[in-house]
Amino acid sequence: LSEEELQPHRGLTQVLELFRRGNHNRATADTAMNKDSSRSHSLLRIRLRSRNLVTGEGSSAKLWLVDLAGSERVGRSEASGDRLKESQHINKSLSALGDCVAALSVKAAHVPYRNSKLTSLLQDSLGGDAKMLMYVQVSPSAADASETVCSLNFANRVKGVD
Repeated sequence: LSEEELQPHRGLTQVLELFRRGNHNRATADTAMNKDSSRSHSLLRIRLRSRNLVTGEGSSAKLWLVDLAGSERVGRSEASGDRLKESQHINKSLSALGDCVAALSVKAAHVPYRNSKLTSLLQDSLGGDAKMLMYVQVSPSAADASETVCSLNFANRVKGVD
């Protein structure tokens, strides 16, 4: 992001324009499994600040909207070249996220946040007092059953984090 994009924005129009630009920069490509396969994760951080006009007390919060690129079985997606490298990076970061979720769910002494840029970025929003809500998009096709089961198992792991 540019320095301008890191500055506070006060209007919905500015925020929507940043979202549009981010969506435009998101990488997608055709694979054998998906015509418009996401080749990158998309993260939008919204920082909210408020002040009680009577008491003067202030509060702040951070909201992450994260659209994870889906895990694809390389054999089924027929990925090669750049698509194969992208798939490997996507799968590695999703695996790292799964490792963090697993460590958090058993309250492990060490959570491996540094294993990927994704988990490093989200570190302060995955554990502690943070709240997580996850939507999982799955395919109704019997041909995609194994990917659906993997996605649902991942969601079940996330559910175990306090």
